[in-house]
Amino acid sequence: MVTPGDPIRMEYWNADGSVAEMCGNGLRCVALYAYDRGWARDRNFAIQTPVGMRAVRVLEDRVEAELGRPTLDGTRTLHGTDFQIIDMGNPHAVAFVDDLATVDVEAIGPALQADFVNGVNVEFVSRQDSGIAMRVWERGVGETMACGTGMAAAAVAAGENFELESPISVSVPGGEGSIDLRDGTVWIIGPAGYSFRGSVGER
Repeated sequence: MVTPGDPIRMEYWNADGSVAEMCGNGLRCVALYAYDRGWARDRNFAIQTPVGMRAVRVLEDRVEAELGRPTLDGTRTLHGTDFQIIDMGNPHAVAFVDDLATVDVEAIGPALQADFVNGVNVEFVSRQDSGIAMRVWERGVGETMACGTGMAAAAVAAGENFELESPISVSVPGGEGSIDLRDGTVWIIGPAGYSFRGSVGER
């Protein structure tokens, strides 16, 4: 039984059963769920993750979550493409492309896994008038509709390459969110809601 004031902790597993260090959109969903369940005393609280405490804020129309400080690890040319390597608590390889529709995400994503000790999330990014658009291949999952830490990595890279000002709008197949850099710390901002309800029985 969780009561207000008890520590709130998030752990995350990929579709293949592997453990992920961080999930940005998952963190926002946990924040909404914890607030709606009455586990948090107010709309601003913190959640324990495998990479440390992360601040969250639950508002009427959106949920904001702190993703920490990005670590830029330079650029690597892999399989003929230049990738910017960024750590957001989990590893990312970001490439800029002209046309997202022509990228073979399902082939390139798996091909890059052997180039990183613990695998890597792979983002393909294009510039848009309103910000950036992104497709992502997530390790342990495949191509997904969205990736919060991937959006963060893409926005950090785009800020460096295109001199975009924060907050940066990021469009993904699953919708749209924004990434805000606050005193060197990355925040992800976007809507969150319920897609279904269920219960888990004890064995």
